Amino acid sequence: MPKGQGKTIAQNKKASHDYFIEETYEAGIVLQGTEIKSLRNGRVNIKDAHARIDRRGEVQLINLHISEYEQGNRFNHDPTRSRKLLLHRKQIDKLIGLTQQQGYALIPLKIYIKNGYAKVLIGLGKGKKKYDKREDLKKKQMKRDIDRALKDHMR
Repeated sequence: MPKGQGKTIAQNKKASHDYFIEETYEAGIVLQGTEIKSLRNGRVNIKDAHARIDRRGEVQLINLHISEYEQGNRFNHDPTRSRKLLLHRKQIDKLIGLTQQQGYALIPLKIYIKNGYAKVLIGLGKGKKKYDKREDLKKKQMKRDIDRALKDHMR
């Protein structure tokens, strides 16, 4: 676990398979009452989520599914509502310029609790083509084979 990072709640493992992650940003996330309780229980799905910059210059996290809190009452939250991300204005301005380029997207990589606050690690990713994904799988398989051969050789 990197220094200064708290308890990891959810991780998007498919993101590195589908995108070349060029930069990462740590953002706070604006949550409603029962959302943080559900998040702390690990009842979150980050797989289909993505971030977008709206017309007002705010970064919104779309399709993040935080399940309803079981002990919540009528004040429970909508599981798939869009949630505002908290970034510095300079970071948002930089992201506006970068995401307008062809093939770039903002992908949430990890959700974690840091100093009592929910944080999202978002990555600026460029979409991979099918042949890039196949190449990565080949490299991963070759590394696995080499590691296995070295382990057998050491015995």
